Parts: sequence; C-alpha cells; structure tokens
Amino acid sequence: MQDVSGGPAPAPGGEPHPGGEPLKSGRRRPGRLAPVVGTARKMLQDALAQAGYPDRILVACSGGPDSLALAAVAAYFARRGHVDGHPVAVGAVVVDHQLQPGSADVAARTAETLKELGLNPVLVRAVDVAASGFGPEAAARDARHAALDEAAAEWDADAVLLGHTLDDQAEQVLLGLARGSGTRSLAGMRPARGKLLRPFLGLRRADTLEICRAEELDPWHDPTNADPSFARSRTRVEVMPLLEEKLGPGVAESLARTAAILQLDADYLEEVANSTFSALAERSGRDVSLPEEALNGLSPAIRFRVIAKAAADVGGQQPSYQRLLAAEALLRRKGSAGPVELPGGVSVYRLSLAQLLADGAGTEGAGVPRGGARCGKLVFRLHKPTRS
Repeated sequence: MQDVSGGPAPAPGGEPHPGGEPLKSGRRRPGRLAPVVGTARKMLQDALAQAGYPDRILVACSGGPDSLALAAVAAYFARRGHVDGHPVAVGAVVVDHQLQPGSADVAARTAETLKELGLNPVLVRAVDVAASGFGPEAAARDARHAALDEAAAEWDADAVLLGHTLDDQAEQVLLGLARGSGTRSLAGMRPARGKLLRPFLGLRRADTLEICRAEELDPWHDPTNADPSFARSRTRVEVMPLLEEKLGPGVAESLARTAAILQLDADYLEEVANSTFSALAERSGRDVSLPEEALNGLSPAIRFRVIAKAAADVGGQQPSYQRLLAAEALLRRKGSAGPVELPGGVSVYRLSLAQLLADGAGTEGAGVPRGGARCGKLVFRLHKPTRS
C-alpha cells in the first residue's frame, strides 16, 4: 500500500515498460479547447450535479485511455476548485492488481502522471486477487472495488469516478445476452450506484483517446484487453466489429440505449418486488417463509423476484433462472415437497396447509401465523455454517 500524494513530480520518460506502450505525463498546451474535451467536462459537471455536488472526489485510474481521460477532465475542476460554484477537491486512486509483470511500475508511472495533472492525494493500492468460482475478471473486480471503498473511506471521499464508456456498456449488454441473463443484467452499468459515478457512459472509447491526445497524455494499453482468453476481450476485439460490419454502424449506441431503457424497467420491478417481499415475508428464527396463495396471485415477473429476495434474505446468493423455476414449481405441488437447493447453501421447500396445521396443533409459536394457517407456504432455510 503506497501513498504518493504531494506536489508535482518530474515528468517520467517515455521508455517502454512491460505489457504495453510507454506512459508519460503531460498537459495540453494553452490554446483552443478540443470539442470532445468540452463535451466530457459537461458530462462530468452534470454527473456531479446529479450526485449533489460531492466536495471530495476520487478518480479511479488504471492509466488506460478511458480513466486517464477522466482524470484529465476531473483535473480541470480540481484546478478551478469548484463545480458550479460548489467547492471540490479531486484526488485519485490507482489499483495495482499484481496480475502482470511490471504492474507496480505501471501503477507508479500512472500516479506520477496524475500528480502532474494536479490531483491530490494520489493513492496507490496493491491488491491480491483471490480465486473465486465466478472467474478471474469477477475476482479482479471484487478486489478493485474493495480497494476503492477503502481508499474512499480513508480520504472521506463522497464519490469515486469510474471511466466506463458507451463501448463498455454495449459489451456488458452483449455479455448479458450471451449468458441468458435477466433484466437486471441487461440493464448494464448504472451511471450512479452508491458512491460510484460513471460520467462517461455517453462517450465512445475513441473519444477518450482523442481527449488523451488533446491533453498530450500517452495512456497505457492493457494487453489483457486484446487477450482472446477473456470473454470481454473477444467481445471487444471480434464480436463488436463484426456486428458493426454486418448490421451497420450504430450497434454500440443501440445496445447502450437498450440498457438505459431497461434500467428504468428494472428499477420499477425492483421497487415493486421489495415492497411485496416486505409485506409477505414471515420469519421464524433464521427461516423466511412466503404464503403460497399470495405468491400464486403475483405476476411471474414479481413472483420470481420475491423468491430470489427470500433466498438472499436468509444468506444465499442470486439463483439462476433454472433454480428459480425449480423453486417456483413447488407451488404447483399438492402436498409438502422439496427441498430445492439454491446457491449459497439455501434450501426451499413447500409446507402444505395440512402439514402446517398438524405442526401447529397444540404447539404455540411453531411458525404458524396467529389465527391459524389458511394456505401452504414456501420456507427458505440456510444450511451452510455461518462465520463467527
């Protein structure tokens, strides 16, 4: 863990470093403002306004074109000291995933560039990417987000800026389609989620490269972005260009527009599902149960979400569509049935009305609602041991 905050550092040279092209710092000479830079500044200004004008901001920067362009745009407001008259201080955090030879050198060079741009503090965080059952990309993302959370807490930052672009959003939607995911996944990345802000979701990747040229910044190009062993890299290098060739230009914009529309739908469905789950959930110790009569009366879109929320509430993970179908099928059984195993060590089973009445006969507080059971119910129970 390293803190390299401070005054401007000497500009590093352009000598090559492992894994990509040279990275050197610099700043655009005074002159006519490039239109794309003005557009990007307006995007960031609007994002900060919608976030309530946070007064302490961290830019997450890898040294790549997208995040370096974002850092350069944020540095403009750092030099001004305000956004729309609201005071602002802008720092940066560089996360070294330690997955490639020379990654520490890349992180150090990026930090020097950010200092020269005027960001302060500039924090460097080295993380260990632990193996997980969700693949190396997900593991790296989890480690990165944990480091960003820690850095934001350390500096008391109100917002963390991420450099995702419209191209990233389009790739996210395509990957969701390939996985057969639902509305939440196809809705892509949100412009704002908690402290995380993505002001460049309306910019193309080519725009961030142009911003770097205008600001005389030489970004680092991560070699894994062209590595065909990663699904996202194949989508970026092979699939998207093929779609543009066969379907015509505008595919990326259409996919990003689809995500924006689905975000509105997903937010509404999530709100309804949350309120429905809160109204239906019955608790007995660590177990959660849902009355089958009420579940059967819900639309399928809400019913599946409520079942997933019950599984998460007792400590499980998001079930796949197939597992949700299996759990929902218990509602069509005549007697008690199950269990159906869900991810994260959760079992769900159906208790029939007859079984509930039998269990409740002469037993006060046995999980039967006051006034007696009127229908069966689905019961969700966590079986994996809890960590102390």
